[in-house]
Amino acid sequence: MSDSLRDQLLKSGLVQKLKSEARPKPAMQPDRREARRPPPPKKPSPPAAVRAEPHEHDLARAYALRARQEKEEHERAQREAERVAREKRERKQKLAALLEGKAQNSADADVPRHFPHGNKIRRVYCTPAQLTRLNRGELAVVQLAGRYLLVEKDVAVQAQAVQAESLVLLCDPSAPPEDDVPADLVW
Repeated sequence: MSDSLRDQLLKSGLVQKLKSEARPKPAMQPDRREARRPPPPKKPSPPAAVRAEPHEHDLARAYALRARQEKEEHERAQREAERVAREKRERKQKLAALLEGKAQNSADADVPRHFPHGNKIRRVYCTPAQLTRLNRGELAVVQLAGRYLLVEKDVAVQAQAVQAESLVLLCDPSAPPEDDVPADLVW
């Protein structure tokens, strides 16, 4: 028992085996007869695509195809959004040019005319003469850049042709009243 672990390993022969495996083996010289023999023909290796698993190849192709389609769809949606924004900007510019100098809003107007717009009750201030003309359908209310402008009926119809949502109020005097409250009632 006084033998060290090394001595025990040497006696059992395990150390010799380990040392012999750790040493590099000397390169062997080929026999002269073997050197004269032609080497056996090599088998052609299959291409990389064939060597890969078929389902992995299909999956990679499907991911690439999906990514390309998503990219094209995103670019198409972006082009469409840019086109819509450009057309909207052009319509606003045409509307502003059409209404330039044709608004009849008065600084001394003190009579409010209420009307529904965008699920809210809005108002525009006008003079008593303008209120009468507005209720008869001779004047109309057009929205431009968040402001409500009083304009002549023909100008309002042209504004509606440029941008349909710009015409906010155009009274028809021959239409039956929606309720029993007169349009010229001041609240």
